[in-house]
Amino acid sequence: MKAITIREPGGPDVLEWTEVEDPRPARGEVVVDVAASALNGADVAQRLGFYPVPPGVSPYPGLEVSGRVSALGEGVTGWQVGDEVCALLAGGGYAQKVAVPAGQLLTVPKGVSLVEAAALPEAAATVWSNIVMTAGLKEGETFLMHGGTGGVGTLALQIAKALGARVVTTVGGPDKAARAIELGADVTIDYLTQDFAEFGPYDVILDVIGGDYLARNVRSLATDGRLVIIGMQGGLEGELNLADLLFKRASVYGTTLRSRPLAQKAAIVAQLQDEVWPLIDDGDIRPVIDLTLPMAKAAAAHRLMDAGQHVGKILLVND
Repeated sequence: MKAITIREPGGPDVLEWTEVEDPRPARGEVVVDVAASALNGADVAQRLGFYPVPPGVSPYPGLEVSGRVSALGEGVTGWQVGDEVCALLAGGGYAQKVAVPAGQLLTVPKGVSLVEAAALPEAAATVWSNIVMTAGLKEGETFLMHGGTGGVGTLALQIAKALGARVVTTVGGPDKAARAIELGADVTIDYLTQDFAEFGPYDVILDVIGGDYLARNVRSLATDGRLVIIGMQGGLEGELNLADLLFKRASVYGTTLRSRPLAQKAAIVAQLQDEVWPLIDDGDIRPVIDLTLPMAKAAAAHRLMDAGQHVGKILLVND
């Protein structure tokens, strides 16, 4: 088979479409013939050399796919060869085939094409595990998403709205603000000209920026508010006045998805299937896809990702 390999840390041109060995399913795994994969910020970090591959994980980028089951490992039940699925991965999605733990498989939701389904697993798992399973977002609370038109943000707005929250998001400019409103945002804040802290307080904040957003995030939390940091686009360090944290009885969480144990990932995926997939089946939540490109054009897709002008997901599709 072929897969996208990373020649060395660097820009998009280090991504190469290369002949590699086919994966074989270990016990509890299936092999999926990949229809499509989706770009995530973690893929860019891996390309740059900032996000090491966990031990035993495929070295190829790609944290989510859709496709058809083509082989079953020992002990797998509930799935058959030929089943159409989408899947959460720890790596290896930029390829023609990938081995996946069976506990990380999801059905393809109603009304979503096989290719479109590749846009869902990583973003949905990230959003649900953080704003619901970690932060406990409830109906009537105010939720702030930093970057509401990205791959994670476009699902976060929809899921938070479906939960009955008041939804606020930061965006870059009026065009993205309009798209965020379409996706369920009640309030948009242009981070180019406005300070999100002035629009608080927020009960839950999902932050992909990090850096100097830390102090402003905590300052803008409501009493008993929860901040979940899942990215470091704005830097690795931030200063914090502990009084802001203590007097509000606030909580700050830092999480990653890729390195979680298989049992935790399986629990997240099971909740997605039971709680989020019915919302997609009913049309309350939809994947947002900016464009699709052939898998071999991963370098071009990463250049578009780096430019930051996309809304929703960029997909890589196998013929």
